[in-house]
Amino acid sequence: MEHDDKQLRKSVSSALEWAPDVSSAHIGVMAKNGVVTLTGHVVRYAEKVAAERVASRVKGVRAIAEEIEVRWPSEINTDDEAIAEKAVNILSWDTMLPSGRIGVRVEHGWVSLTGEVDWQYQRTLAAQDMHRLTGVVGISNQIQLAKTVQPTDVKLKVEDALRRDSILEAAGIQVTAENHTVTLNGHVRSWHERDVAERAAWSAPGVTDVVDRIAIV
Repeated sequence: MEHDDKQLRKSVSSALEWAPDVSSAHIGVMAKNGVVTLTGHVVRYAEKVAAERVASRVKGVRAIAEEIEVRWPSEINTDDEAIAEKAVNILSWDTMLPSGRIGVRVEHGWVSLTGEVDWQYQRTLAAQDMHRLTGVVGISNQIQLAKTVQPTDVKLKVEDALRRDSILEAAGIQVTAENHTVTLNGHVRSWHERDVAERAAWSAPGVTDVVDRIAIV
């Protein structure tokens, strides 16, 4: 197992070095029993997100503990009011988002998003817009999803979404739904496949919460 951990650590480190959107010089990698811990610091929040995404796609990664800190250069203005103003502007410019339905609060560089949208991709997109802002050190996405579909339709729509995805072996995933909450059980071969399954579930209309209990084998 120690040999496997060393190889996994090496694989993740190599993946980070090759990632064009990650500066790996100040990122540390540890691995134990398939759990990868990322430490160190980066200068942009988008790099922090990218590093976790890259690591999750490495074969053998079962879970990630992400402890990377965002450290903006001292000469950059990271005033909360300035961040909030930029956040409001970028949300209003994004034509994929509903106008006036997302609220923003900023405290010590940490952005909290509230409000309600119709689709999970809009909820995700709003957070991604924040990744690009100077001064952001973290994001709390508290945006809610509107309940636009009858609860009885949710299970079938999630199962259809899983079957449409070419990456997944849908037979290995079981779907249960209660009201607008979907629970996923079963197994996949990698952390990346687990993430794909969860995103597929979120893509179904009417889903307001996903409980992911999929095992990686």
